[in-house]
Amino acid sequence: MDSVLIASSSQKGGELLAGLLKAAGYTPKYTLAFSGSEARRALVDNDFDLVIINTPLSDEFGNELSTCASDTSGVILIVKNEIADEVSSRVENYGVLVVAKPVGRAVFFQAVKLLNAAHQRLQGLKNENERLQSKIEEIRLVDRAKCALIQYLDMTEPQAHRYIEKQAMDMRTTKREIALGILSNYEN
Repeated sequence: MDSVLIASSSQKGGELLAGLLKAAGYTPKYTLAFSGSEARRALVDNDFDLVIINTPLSDEFGNELSTCASDTSGVILIVKNEIADEVSSRVENYGVLVVAKPVGRAVFFQAVKLLNAAHQRLQGLKNENERLQSKIEEIRLVDRAKCALIQYLDMTEPQAHRYIEKQAMDMRTTKREIALGILSNYEN
């Protein structure tokens, strides 16, 4: 966990949460925000691994901010014990973890560890998804290049496939680059 946004209406509350993070063994770069609008500006300017919202904030309660931040970060929403269940039912579908006040050290540590583990897993899935999307894009390019070779040079599909692979090996480059070269020659 590299960066944390702590949204709290008071400096004291924000520093207390930062101290709890350090006590849990995390020493991230953290940013303090004292209102929902300040936290939103920070979310636009930076990527945060974890967002901790100590409700209520000075300009809003914080549940709207939590759902907004949950798209890119793990979110812990700290609320009064009396309304924890009600707030949880509103934000749990967004992946927001609600912790009731007063926050015990052990509960806070566990919430941070849980969100950190979930964030790592999601990051791995996101990286895998990007890798697969890139592979699909490469396959599409190669297929378009094969079609161009079939259309303009009267090759069969296996011949076009072999031609692209052989060119990539001979030139020590990727099939993607060979396909782009073929497409620039024949599609323009």
